[in-house]
Order: sequence, then C-alpha cells, then structure tokens
Amino acid sequence: MATIVGKKSGLVWAVHISVVALVLLWLLPTAGLFISSFRTADQIATSGWWTALFPQEQNLVVRAAAPSTQTQEGNLFVIQGNLLAENGNAAETTISAWGTSSQAIGAYAPGDTADMGEDGRVTVQENGDYRLENNVEFTGSRGERLFVTATVPPKFTLDNYYTVLFSGSTTDSMSKAFFNTLTVTIPATVIPILIAAFAAYALAWMEFPGRALLIAAIVALLVVPLQLALIPLLRLHLAIGIGKGYLGVWLAHTGFGLPLAIYLLRNYMVGLPRDIIECAKVDGATDFQIFTRIILPLSFPALASFAIFQFLWTWNDLLVAKVFLIDATGETTVMTNQIVELLGTRGGNWEILATAAFVSIALPLLVFFFMQRYLVRGLLAGSVKGG
Repeated sequence: MATIVGKKSGLVWAVHISVVALVLLWLLPTAGLFISSFRTADQIATSGWWTALFPQEQNLVVRAAAPSTQTQEGNLFVIQGNLLAENGNAAETTISAWGTSSQAIGAYAPGDTADMGEDGRVTVQENGDYRLENNVEFTGSRGERLFVTATVPPKFTLDNYYTVLFSGSTTDSMSKAFFNTLTVTIPATVIPILIAAFAAYALAWMEFPGRALLIAAIVALLVVPLQLALIPLLRLHLAIGIGKGYLGVWLAHTGFGLPLAIYLLRNYMVGLPRDIIECAKVDGATDFQIFTRIILPLSFPALASFAIFQFLWTWNDLLVAKVFLIDATGETTVMTNQIVELLGTRGGNWEILATAAFVSIALPLLVFFFMQRYLVRGLLAGSVKGG
C-alpha cells in the first residue's frame, strides 16, 4: 500500500503546502497595501509596513515657534516650547539626536546647546522641549527650522482616505472615478449575462438548423485576442454614430464577454436533468416559461460564476476604457485610469497611491467573497458537462 491508514501521503501534504503558499502570496501584498493606506508619508518612506505596529526611528523636520512669541528675560530674548507638540507629533515621541542643518541631522544629543551665530543659541531636550535665546531681538515671520531623529510610536491616520475620496482636486479625488467605474461595470456585467442566458438555452435545448456551427463559432471566438478587435470595433462604433461613451464601452464589454458566457452557461444547461424539461413540455409550458421558471433558477451557480469573472474583469479594465471612453475632461475617468494619473503626477506620494489602490480593490474583494461558493460549482459544471 502506498499509504498507511490514518496518515496522509506526501502528495496530499504537497497540495496543502502549495495552497498555503498561494494564499500567503495573495494575502501578504493585500495586507501590506491595506496597512500602508493608513500610514503617513514619513512612515512609509522610513520603514516597511510589517513594522507598523512597533515604534520607529524617523528623521523629522520641525520648526520652533515664530519670533512673535518671544519674551524678554533681562538682556536675553527667549523663544521656548515643545518641538514635538507644536509640530503635531505624539507625546510619546522621544528625541535621540538633533541638528540645525540637513547636512548634520544628528550633530547634537538631547540636552546639548547649539550656537547658531546671529540667530542665537538653541537647546533641545529628549522630550522635545527647546529654548532659543539671543542677545538681540528675533526677527522674521517663521520660526527656526530644526532636524530631529525621534523614536515615533505607531500611528495610523484616515487622512489618506479623506484626500483620495473627498479632495476637491482632480488628481486626488477618486469618488467620481468610483461611480464612473460602477456605471461601466454594472451594465457591462448584467447585459452579457442576460443575452448569454437566452442564447445558451437555445443552443442547449432547442433544435434548429446550424446549431452545431454556432457552437463551434462560439468556441472559436474564445481564442480571438482582445487587442485584435479593439480598433475595428471602435471604427464600427464611430461609423454607426455611437462614438465614445458609456454605450460604446458597454457594448464592447458585452461583445468580449459573450463567448465565454454562452460557452459556460450552455454546457451547464445541457447537464440539467432532461426529465424536468420534458415533463414541463408535457404540462404545456412554453420554452420561455421553462427558461424563466426552471432553467434560470437551476443555473444560478453558473450565472454567479460568470458574473464574478465579468465584474472583476470590467472593474479592473484599463485598455477597453481607454479606447471606448473619452476621459480627457475627467468626466468619465474610471478608477484604473485615475490610479495611472496618480502615478504620473504624484509618483512619490506612496500613501496616496496605496490608499487609491486599496479603494479600487475593496469592492471586487467583497463581491468575490460574497459569491465565491458559487464559483467552483459553476465552473466545474460548465467545463466538464456537455452534450
């Protein structure tokens, strides 16, 4: 015997390990994106997302209070306060080194005094307390700039989501792009399912000349490259007056999704019990009644599995939207294109990019987890049954 009762074979262990590895490969980047979307730019620039729950040492640029706050103590003019509190840092932050120049950030230890020449002298303590003093009055409208190396406690913020979803600027706001993507995705998912369901029933249960040729043509269309049909289809849209807009992109997604939808649904419907169909016909039911009252309810797993694929494809699509939508004014820009714009205009703002990317994948993840139990059932039934 290859295995002993009660013990798993090496192949079973290999399968389990492979599944765990695949789950981790998918889960870790998603978790990193989610955590990074709540971090500040300084945190992302200085440490990885896996250290987000631990205190981190960061280089901070801070400013002392403005000269208008100075007081006079005898012959000295004094500005004092707390660098951390005045610059929006947590009270738990501690300073390990500081400096007066970006070339020497760690030149001084907490408690040291730095001589800044005509600008006076400054002393910085570990808790952020500072004292600026000079023999002459401080001038200017802004406080002295200082550089500190500080141990910062974990910090998370919702500011990134506010910037992405509610900012008034065109490059940051994804709220309009979110609704534009819904406007494209929902009809582009529903329309091909409706058409494919009728076509699949006809090819599975209705006898008419040329049925075999139609099935062969649908299978052949599965291998037609998307890129090959884009330009001819766009020229057709322009010729019949559709142009670029939501109608054009709906029809494009419908055309590209129909072959797979008809193939899956037809194979699933063929595997349904023939006795049910025949009994319904004996009782006087029409083809339309059989389709709506028997076939559709029984075919729900196959419909749901294709809906998941079509929704994910149209939601994450960039190429078809670029070709069939006018997005120069930003009125019909979808989320994938909006993220590309963020990459082009704000490539250094990783906190904004991480937040925008997670907003983009949040809804597809919800759809997938909600309908995943139908996915395998529909795909297996639609791919192995035939007639």
